[in-house]
Amino acid sequence: MRLPIAIAAHAFAILAGLIAGCSPVLAATQTASVNANATKPLVLTKVQDLDLGTLTLAPGSWGNATVSLSQAGALSCSSTNLVCSGATAAATYNIQGSNRMTVRISAPSVTMVNQSDPTKTLTLVTDAPATVVLSSSGHPGDNFSIGGSVSVNSATQAGLYVGTFNVTVDY
Repeated sequence: MRLPIAIAAHAFAILAGLIAGCSPVLAATQTASVNANATKPLVLTKVQDLDLGTLTLAPGSWGNATVSLSQAGALSCSSTNLVCSGATAAATYNIQGSNRMTVRISAPSVTMVNQSDPTKTLTLVTDAPATVVLSSSGHPGDNFSIGGSVSVNSATQAGLYVGTFNVTVDY
């Protein structure tokens, strides 16, 4: 009686193996593309600091007057309550990465602190390009500039105002 059970078990194992090895009758095959875009890491280098020059405030009582420096380095000091003088410069950065890639730029506003009285501050509102499209891979990279503006009034305390701002770039 053991022999027929052994034969049946062996036959079942062979049949299971044959069924598992067969392709399903209604099988379908699709292909998919695969892509990988390798980019060079971004390298950001500061070339020049931002300088708004010297702002001479008129006497008396008056409201906000804005001094701005464009990304191209053009100074706007149109208030009759201010005299702007001295050398000015937009901040300049060099960025290197992968050719034809669009790079996003972030440069948030910064609080500038009076070096004679740290309780006195001015806010620099930065003027940065939103993006730069790289024209080459690696060296020499592409330059971009950041300007900014500050508002002063007759109550602004005299002194040197200093601050730093973080510039972040990413693909």
